[in-house]
Amino acid sequence: MPLVDRELAEVICHRPAGPVTVGRLLGEARALAARLPATGHPINLCADRYRMLLGFVAALMRGHPTLLNADASPHRLRALAEAYLGTYLLADKPVASDMPLVLVEDGAAEEWTGPVPMLPARQLAAIAFTSGSTGQPTAHLKPWDALVAAALAAAERFALRPGDGPASSVLATVPPQHMYGFETTIMLPLQAALACHAGEAFFPSDVLDALDGLPERRLLVTTPLHLRALLAERRRPAPLAAVISATAPLAMSMAEAVERDWGAPMLEIYGASEAGSMASRRTALEPDWLPYSGIRMGQSEVHVPGLGVVPLADAVEPAPGGRFRLLGRRADLVKLGGRRASLAELNRVLAEVAGVEDGVFVAPEDIERNPAARLSAYVVAPGRSAEEILAALRLRLEPVFLPRPLVLVPALPRNGLGKLTRAALDGLRLAMAAP
Repeated sequence: MPLVDRELAEVICHRPAGPVTVGRLLGEARALAARLPATGHPINLCADRYRMLLGFVAALMRGHPTLLNADASPHRLRALAEAYLGTYLLADKPVASDMPLVLVEDGAAEEWTGPVPMLPARQLAAIAFTSGSTGQPTAHLKPWDALVAAALAAAERFALRPGDGPASSVLATVPPQHMYGFETTIMLPLQAALACHAGEAFFPSDVLDALDGLPERRLLVTTPLHLRALLAERRRPAPLAAVISATAPLAMSMAEAVERDWGAPMLEIYGASEAGSMASRRTALEPDWLPYSGIRMGQSEVHVPGLGVVPLADAVEPAPGGRFRLLGRRADLVKLGGRRASLAELNRVLAEVAGVEDGVFVAPEDIERNPAARLSAYVVAPGRSAEEILAALRLRLEPVFLPRPLVLVPALPRNGLGKLTRAALDGLRLAMAAP
């Protein structure tokens, strides 16, 4: 299978110094591949998205599977080095580590000419890891044909194929080391008529300025956490073909605000590290999810091209028109007073309360065996009282699911993707319980 399914003259990345073509990427990747060890597992820590792409392509040429790891802490790097033979770092700046390091540099190689490289369809291209939101990160193998199939399905769904219109530009607020960012800003540019924005964009003003500098047709790939901050800027971005969100449920009010204030379709992707992206919906208009081409959803598993049958962490049920409805993570389904609810859905209702900037419902560990157990909630809502928020929740939730207690906090300990890990929630509980 081809490493890149695009013409050499096509633009694959936008950088401050100018656009980068497919031919330049392949030429620089060939030079970098010659500097890599004979065997091994690279951890690509590049912050510059083009250099992340460059390092990934060079590793493919060398036959090395990239470890998609967004946690650069010394503890996590040591754990990966112990688990995978020949682990080395790819980075665009020096890293304080005793692991072998290859600096990813660009601009000093001749452009590629001739046919694009071919890869074995079943070559192991990457190893993705769960976020650890429910415990320790778990590894999931990604062969090349599975990654390509997912990219082609996404290109079809979002009209990013060569015959679908002008080439697109994508800016992401999520790191390329995370499966969501990797699929949308590394794999899609290799397989679709799409060029990624290379630079980092941390703050809302940076994101909006960067969008101004991209050519049309623009896509913004983000998360609910980042989207909330962008909307709070009260500044209309450059015209967008679409806004895409994932990693956490998107509040209906936020989806409606994007469509109303920005004039752009607000789309959500449903996916998981285990299976990759599987479905999408236009949140303000569609409550149910439409699977990608080739995806076959079951109630407890999903069939993914190139991966086969993958167990689902979420509970789903069929919906009209070939769609499906998410009932929430199996581990998040709680039963109180003979009634069931999903923590994800409760969190969505909480996010809709006026004045709530962030919030999370938490189930006690003994909820399955203690009839008196009740949910609690941690809420960020400056200027609102716990009583006011509870009054709003009473209008939408059954009494048994009202949080007892509801604790106001200045912030939730979310990571860069907006996720709350189990360890972070445990730390919050301890902090709030301390005298």
